[in-house]
Amino acid sequence: MGTCEQDINIVIPNYNGKDFLRTCLASIQGQTCSSYQVTVVDNGSADGSVEFVRDRYPAVRLIVLPANKGFSAAVNAGIESSAHPFVFLLNNDTELAADCLEQLLRAAADRPEFDFFAPKMLSYHERDVLDGAGDGFLRGGAGYRLGTMEKDGEAYNRPGPVFGACAGAALYRRSLFDRLGSFDEDFFAYLEDVDLNLRANRAGLRCFYVPGSVVYHIGSATTGSRFNALTIRLSTRNSFYVLLKNYSLPLFLRFFPVICVYQFFWFLFVVKKRQLRPYLAGLLQAAGSLPRMRKKYRVLRRNDRLTTSELAGCLGAAERQVIESIMRRRREQGRGNMLLLTYRFLFL
Repeated sequence: MGTCEQDINIVIPNYNGKDFLRTCLASIQGQTCSSYQVTVVDNGSADGSVEFVRDRYPAVRLIVLPANKGFSAAVNAGIESSAHPFVFLLNNDTELAADCLEQLLRAAADRPEFDFFAPKMLSYHERDVLDGAGDGFLRGGAGYRLGTMEKDGEAYNRPGPVFGACAGAALYRRSLFDRLGSFDEDFFAYLEDVDLNLRANRAGLRCFYVPGSVVYHIGSATTGSRFNALTIRLSTRNSFYVLLKNYSLPLFLRFFPVICVYQFFWFLFVVKKRQLRPYLAGLLQAAGSLPRMRKKYRVLRRNDRLTTSELAGCLGAAERQVIESIMRRRREQGRGNMLLLTYRFLFL
């Protein structure tokens, strides 16, 4: 087994995920890169996860939280537990290709001008289908995993800059957290990585997509499904958190039409899923947090390196990538793109 020159702290948040940890930890043991520390942060599991890790993987550092404090709090505890120069955040419902870490570290060594790195994420069950190839951004207040639900192919085999990375599998230089601070624990779960991606871009930090590094991802393993009352409430609330924390008033006014479009279609989706009550609960929570989020904006803007116009251009380019990805997927499915083409013509 080869040895990597750099050290990585692999941080895995876990909540009742013992069955997923079996595969995840085994795939880490099989890495061609051996210079790493694994840190499992348990969020008050009741399924024997803690005992399983202690018994089967005694070399793994285990941080046990007394209750489920959410994704952000768990990964923050793991990040702060060591001083490794790199942090690799990893969901428990994943399996790594054997050279996943080696490929990421090689990219980091070859591209010192980039601050974090996104691997290629493929579906665990359909390994020719993408789960994500780096993250884009929707200016209405959400992220989007580029390529998600598309067939893997040449379009996603080219390395290059992307807006950000999905925190379910991403390599960060520790200097990024020194510069930006940690994940926002007010988010609890969902869109906390969108917030971090946006804060990074505001500060002039950059992400690089590494298609040679492959992660297989099940998805929604902790919550049990992609859309339920919890995910709807948190996604609704956190979408506004993203906007309130990261948009200046001029930028908010500039993007107001696309914010309205996105939020309108999100509302229609919620109604279709019969999740109106958690949606309204999310809106109320966002409204109640407005003063706190704007205070955070005023603190965070000290890190800003982009002007309003530069940030607007950056976000427009990121959304353009998202629209292209969605249209590509819909063409694969034999579906039309008239609505997206109209949106692109009017707003991009």
